[in-house]
Amino acid sequence: MELSPYAQGGWRLLGDPRRFPRRPFAALLRAAFRSLLDDPQAALDDPDLKDIDPTVLKHCHAAAAMCILEAGKQKADISAISTCLEDCKLDKERIEQFCTEYQHRGLVTVVSSSIGRSPLHITDVSWRLEYQIKNNQLHKTYQPSYLVTLNVENSDSGSHPDVSFSCTMEQLQDLVGKLKDAAKSLERATQM
Repeated sequence: MELSPYAQGGWRLLGDPRRFPRRPFAALLRAAFRSLLDDPQAALDDPDLKDIDPTVLKHCHAAAAMCILEAGKQKADISAISTCLEDCKLDKERIEQFCTEYQHRGLVTVVSSSIGRSPLHITDVSWRLEYQIKNNQLHKTYQPSYLVTLNVENSDSGSHPDVSFSCTMEQLQDLVGKLKDAAKSLERATQM
């Protein structure tokens, strides 16, 4: 199991007992699982989280959610999850706490069923170039990025949710390369 550098950074913050003592760590894990499985609008308003910087809190919540989804997607076993979290410098107690919560929730079946039976179909793509001068900590960045919106259609529900994300030029080039590879693989598979 592999996590993005962003998610790994969030888990390193979660592994730091000075930033996340035992109770806030447990509260954040509960919130991450709850937001994915029970209530998509679940807020991070737990009293144990009130002393955590909101930016760090959102980063760590996103990292926990990414790990949960990646583990569910890959149907990862506990040893794969443990290895991944060890690489992020979490201690044994925190890894066991995450794994216990993961097993307790029966996550693989719940996440798989909540995603839907048919994949989303991209119907249109729009993008625009954004130039960021300062970040949310008021540091000067002078960094261009692309804001991409995928118009998608889900045949199960008939709704048309939009998927939006921001990426750098390198990430966009990587995405385009992977999409081209996927299209070639699909083309070869249909010719057989």
